[in-house]
Amino acid sequence: MDSSCKSLASKIILFAIALSVTSCTFIRPRPAGIGEEIKWSEIDGWEDDRHAEVWPALENNCVAVAAKPLWKDICTAMDQLQPDQVNDDSVKAFLEAWFVPHRLYGENGRSEGLITGYYEPLLFGSKTPDQRYRYPIYQEPDSLLTVELGSIYPTLENKRVRGLKVGKKIVPFYSREQIESNRNLLAGNELLWLDDRDAVFFLHIQGSGRVELKDGSLIGVGYSNQNGHPYVPIGRVLLDQGELDRDEISLFTIRRWLADNPGQALGLLNENPSYVFFIMRETVENGPMGSLNVPLTPERSIAIDPELVTLGTPIWLNTSYPGEPGRLFQQLLIAQDTGGAIRGPLRADVFWGHGGIAERSAGIMKERGSMIVLLPKSG
Repeated sequence: MDSSCKSLASKIILFAIALSVTSCTFIRPRPAGIGEEIKWSEIDGWEDDRHAEVWPALENNCVAVAAKPLWKDICTAMDQLQPDQVNDDSVKAFLEAWFVPHRLYGENGRSEGLITGYYEPLLFGSKTPDQRYRYPIYQEPDSLLTVELGSIYPTLENKRVRGLKVGKKIVPFYSREQIESNRNLLAGNELLWLDDRDAVFFLHIQGSGRVELKDGSLIGVGYSNQNGHPYVPIGRVLLDQGELDRDEISLFTIRRWLADNPGQALGLLNENPSYVFFIMRETVENGPMGSLNVPLTPERSIAIDPELVTLGTPIWLNTSYPGEPGRLFQQLLIAQDTGGAIRGPLRADVFWGHGGIAERSAGIMKERGSMIVLLPKSG
């Protein structure tokens, strides 16, 4: 090859490299989080939702967010809508007048994430222990320290650490294994005694529940605080150990594994060091309280990651009914709760309520889904 051809070849290579570098410079992955504004007509299923069903959840919302600048006028306008005026058409028109829809994206521009469910279980308990009722749930102990980092560093708003004061130091609070192996650590903080160890564990996962006492009366328990240890899903542990396949993991298959493997069950439960403390709820009828500190509405409340989506935000969810891939679940919910396993912009947990249908739906739900957030109009 003569020198002129070599020169030309070198220029072509350099041009290709420069073009590649330029392309890499300009083509960047879409950041995770709330994306561009879209039209209402771009929301699949929007016209078909039963919009009036979300009104109670919106009213609950205003108990917590009415003082926020963008919500003040919204909640005032809601008060002006009389009960006999609340119907699907009027609520739809209200939402379109006061909110703006935006797409929600995951890492690398993904538009779909994992949607799971939770519910309010029924358990059986007593205010005093005996041979049957011997598994305690605890109220938050005075020894648990919670430090709100946002009060010290504004950039760490909604971040907190929990621990135990030992001498002049704060050390990690007791793990699940430590608490379960030494009842003396939290003695005196027992709230109720239940009759099923595994049911207590899953109550920690759900965060709230109904307890039927010996006399048949019902009382509600709700989330108070957590020990500060990270949540580890035991379903993932069983998957990693080859005990269950990914497609078969559910609340029910995990329960069955625990029942079939009593010698290994406690070890598996302790793989999750997170431990939840509870309070007595004032009523059972209104449903459990979410992280927004308002009652949750079945199939209209959703748990999200508050670092990426503000609590109180209406969210349009486009997914499938649990175990029914051909049946679309397209409706509006309100972000009123959080969860230890709910991390990332496209990760959400639908609250299904209580009872057998809710238990089944929540227990098997692990669907792919996309979300659109409705942001209050800024002016």
